[in-house]
Amino acid sequence: MSTTGGVVRRSLLDDLATSMLALIAERKLAPGDQFEAVRSLAERFKVAVPTVREALRRLEATGAVELRHGSGVYVGPNVGRLVLANPLALAPSPDRLVELLQARALIEPPVAALAAQTRAEAALEQMAKDLDAAADLIASGDHAQLAEVNMDFHRSLAQASGNATLAEVVESVTVVNAREQLEILHIHGDRQADLDEHRAIYDAVRSGDADLAELLTREHLDGVLAVINERLQHP
Repeated sequence: MSTTGGVVRRSLLDDLATSMLALIAERKLAPGDQFEAVRSLAERFKVAVPTVREALRRLEATGAVELRHGSGVYVGPNVGRLVLANPLALAPSPDRLVELLQARALIEPPVAALAAQTRAEAALEQMAKDLDAAADLIASGDHAQLAEVNMDFHRSLAQASGNATLAEVVESVTVVNAREQLEILHIHGDRQADLDEHRAIYDAVRSGDADLAELLTREHLDGVLAVINERLQHP
């Protein structure tokens, strides 16, 4: 009987959270906008205040809302996302690094091709900024920051496709997995070659050559994967 009660409560919380997201969408609220007060939400949905708070905490865990003490409820940065990564993933194992790169090698090349066809301007501008920043960071030896910039380049490449869901998928295996990406950079080692390959991908996308963008992205990721496999087998 207690198990059934738990299932019913989870269902109530899920329904309540979904209704809140629908209300945010209906009002066309954007990240950073203030949402309705907790007591007002309780009255609107005819539930107790603690139940509303619990549902909001669920949404906060996904980044859909932010609960600011003494200020209220605000729309979070992930309110429109369909794909979310696990922020509590364990530190990467060698097998995890290889699997991550295998996944990227399957996902990112066709996304790069779409980027070359669509060429969303804001994303292309960000890719160019990332290339400039990477060159400066290689010169200064700031490898931790370089890993972040490299991940942003791949995220911007996906955003250039104009497909928000694909961009979220790529982000989930690049930007969110920051520890894995930094470890890959440390193992791969050839930072200048990495930058040169990124520049070639950018040029192909900017010129609208979808086939070349896909080929270069595949060769780039396959090359990194080959180096990672070799170094993990012969440390």
